[in-house]
Amino acid sequence: MTFRRKPRYAVAWVALTLALAVHVFDEALHDFLAFYNPIAMSLRDVMLWTWMPTFEFGVWLGGLICVLAALLSMSCLAFYGARWMVWAALPYGLLMCGNGALHLAASWYLRKLVPGVWSAPLLLVCGGWLLVEAVREWRAQRLNGA
Repeated sequence: MTFRRKPRYAVAWVALTLALAVHVFDEALHDFLAFYNPIAMSLRDVMLWTWMPTFEFGVWLGGLICVLAALLSMSCLAFYGARWMVWAALPYGLLMCGNGALHLAASWYLRKLVPGVWSAPLLLVCGGWLLVEAVREWRAQRLNGA
């Protein structure tokens, strides 16, 4: 019987998903939609078309809870060793690093703390960790020919 090691990127996936849950809580606690919705509406007026929707609190929070549940359930596939999860980890890590960087940049640019800025460094750290571990796993898969 051979023992298959558990991929470390799966642990990083769970850590990033939990960091995202903390980030959603941070945004909800600091009224993110009061900050976001006016920006989305003003961009619609200026650009005449934008992909940025506006949200009501219940729909926004419910949607994010569903996304968090889906991401956490996907961690089972990462622990199981599904090869495609390495490829899913790359955009997930990049997106969360971008989200964290955007919160920090907005706070710096506006010279005030925007909602979600307190948990943004956590997203950057965990997103970077997931990216590093996913690349390591991808290289290991290539070397093993799996």
